[in-house]
Amino acid sequence: MGSESSNSVIVSMFVVVVLIALDASLVHGQGTRVGFYSKTCPRVESIVRSTVQTHFGSNPAIAPGLLRMHFHDCFVNGCDASILIEGTNTERTAPPNSLLRGFEVIDDAKAKLEAACPGVVSCADILTLAARDSVFLTKGQSWQVPTGRRDGRVSLASDTTNLPSARDSVDVQKQKFAEKGLDTKDLVVLAGGHTIGTAACRLFSYRLYNFNTSGNGADPTIDPAFLPQLRALCPQNGDAARRVGLDPGSQNRFDTSYFNNLMKGRGVLESDQKLWTDASTKTFVQRFLGVSVFNVEFGRSMVKMSNVDVKTGTQGEIRKLCSAIN
Repeated sequence: MGSESSNSVIVSMFVVVVLIALDASLVHGQGTRVGFYSKTCPRVESIVRSTVQTHFGSNPAIAPGLLRMHFHDCFVNGCDASILIEGTNTERTAPPNSLLRGFEVIDDAKAKLEAACPGVVSCADILTLAARDSVFLTKGQSWQVPTGRRDGRVSLASDTTNLPSARDSVDVQKQKFAEKGLDTKDLVVLAGGHTIGTAACRLFSYRLYNFNTSGNGADPTIDPAFLPQLRALCPQNGDAARRVGLDPGSQNRFDTSYFNNLMKGRGVLESDQKLWTDASTKTFVQRFLGVSVFNVEFGRSMVKMSNVDVKTGTQGEIRKLCSAIN
């Protein structure tokens, strides 16, 4: 019986890997493909992976930071690393991006790649690979990443207004995702990336006090047993910058407890908790309570998102420094 169980687990893991590999291979978006650098920079993935791993070893917070950064990059003019550009009024300076972390990881990986393969690998591909490696380092499933993106030359803070917000209704969230060619399932799957990382009190403390104009009550969708914990972490008129885990009890591990918490009324962000209270998204939340199913779907949705409005061929450029346009 033990042998049959072990074989079953092995087969299941094999199926997961194969499904993700097939999906990644089939998605060639606007010119990206798995193995794009196989001849021009064959060590690209190992260099990025080792760089992310080194930084993760000293600061695990960079894993969710890189995952968020990739998401925020793709939602503004496509996955073109425009979020990395420094300067006045760039995307990087916009309020939704002010708390992102991990820029130094991308710069480090870029420096190593420029030494190994000068002028070959884009910052956009480095960020995409680093996001995948961040999931794997936090015990999530890996997937094959199509590469071949080029870097954008435009980065404007004013373009970040369409980024999903913690206060968005489900309808607004679905609209923003649809504009990027992503459906309701992608929305719920990618929101599941909140299984790792933290959020500042300022993003959700309004749910804890005076949520309704009629009184001092909290958001009624919050589990009453969970409310005192959140209020202790984010007292009224307290430190708005204090960080709180988005997946209470499992913020450092990529798993499905995020969805279990939504089911229990323990979603920290209002936009997350609404995924349980809205019928159109609740179905997917229930489906993703299974680890292997969620891992497969997360890989698929990440590949899909990472091909949003990408620049390839002669579009854009290959930056020498990720923080500056050539």
